[in-house]
Amino acid sequence: MNVLIIPEDFRKDQYVLKPIIEAMMTEVGRPRSRVIVCKDPLLGGIDQALNKERITEIISRYKGMVDLFLLCVDRDGNEGRQVRLRDLEIYAGELIPAGKCFLAENAWQEIEVWALAGLDLPSEWAWADIRAEINPKELYFESIANQRGLLEEPGEGRKSLGIEAARRYNRIKQLCPEDFAALEVKVRNWLEA
Repeated sequence: MNVLIIPEDFRKDQYVLKPIIEAMMTEVGRPRSRVIVCKDPLLGGIDQALNKERITEIISRYKGMVDLFLLCVDRDGNEGRQVRLRDLEIYAGELIPAGKCFLAENAWQEIEVWALAGLDLPSEWAWADIRAEINPKELYFESIANQRGLLEEPGEGRKSLGIEAARRYNRIKQLCPEDFAALEVKVRNWLEA
């Protein structure tokens, strides 16, 4: 199975998304899935990631070789983001061939929170505070990357921390039920259909 992750901007998000989605595919019984990150075209932010024309372009380019399209974006405190994502799923579902699937999910609040969920965090940090924070990337993720001396690596710490987090996949699922665990359920439902 070929899986294409569509981030709102791959330049940093790829380092968190690829190892975690690979772990998800193993969890759902597809450990030999080929997981790739959409780098062409480069989506330069949330507006492009939610743009139907850009999604059409990606589907047209990759529909012959991809079985599962996963659009993964930040929620950024936008409570209406899920509605936009469901609309995009319906729209994209009409463009892809039978037997293939397009799913979309927003991280609560940012993709980096999925990585934080799989890490050992400082004892003074409360998970409820991380989940409630509108800007957890700046407040928490960059702080832990800095503490570990990872800001100079690819993705400013996301490469090492994404791989580390993916090793604790079940913890991510447990701590991120509204978004990450929900995405796994949607993938399982599609595979079982």
